[in-house]
Amino acid sequence: MTLLKVRGLGKAFGGVKAVDGIDFDLAAGELLALIGPNGAGKSTTFNMVNGQLRADRGSVQLDGHELVGRKPREIWALGVGRTFQIAETFASMSVLENVQMALISHAGRLFSFWTRARNFQRERALNLLGQVGMAEQADRPCRELAYSDVKRVELAIALANEPRLLLMDEPTAGMAPRERNDLMALTRRLVIERRIAVLFTEHSMDVVFAHADRMIVLARGRLIAQGKPAVVREDPQVQQVYFGTGATFAPHVPEALARVAE
Repeated sequence: MTLLKVRGLGKAFGGVKAVDGIDFDLAAGELLALIGPNGAGKSTTFNMVNGQLRADRGSVQLDGHELVGRKPREIWALGVGRTFQIAETFASMSVLENVQMALISHAGRLFSFWTRARNFQRERALNLLGQVGMAEQADRPCRELAYSDVKRVELAIALANEPRLLLMDEPTAGMAPRERNDLMALTRRLVIERRIAVLFTEHSMDVVFAHADRMIVLARGRLIAQGKPAVVREDPQVQQVYFGTGATFAPHVPEALARVAE
């Protein structure tokens, strides 16, 4: 089932067309990678879907609901979760408290200085942490965690509003190869269990080719290719845009080519 429909999406900054009329769909239970070289328009596209930027033209529909013109919180309330390139957590709070804060926001609850929030949906918060393998560290302050564990906590936070669509901005940035593949394997499991649609940007091509169901490739604001990873890998225009030589993507991308500048 198609969950997200993007049609004719465009955004310009001055005379520069950052995104120039792109179309794509995303189905429930699918991981779609959004890739492209420096200045391709990936971040602009991502932020228009999330509502951080307003599109100049075009449509972004989530299960029939138009997202263009809505504020990020309104989009979040419709069932869109998000993780960031630099993990966003409250460092001084415990792992459990970070997830509880997200649950409080989702429930629309406000607590006064005289009301304790520490017991609010504690079991549900622990359940979310269990799903990402962090329940045993629930009482640790986030500042004490390894970065890969902070990323897992951020994923639990993103799941707190029971999203139908999850936007992941470079989810494995700053992680070692094994850690990033473990995180994406975890994401894959949650996608299957919850039927979540995932749109993610990623620099590491090994992650993209190992975990994406489909890919869309942008260059200078335009969509130049989309499809299964094996098909996109052999696309001559994609090869030219990335490498300028017509060289093909190897099944195992060399380290020098594993990261493509944003």
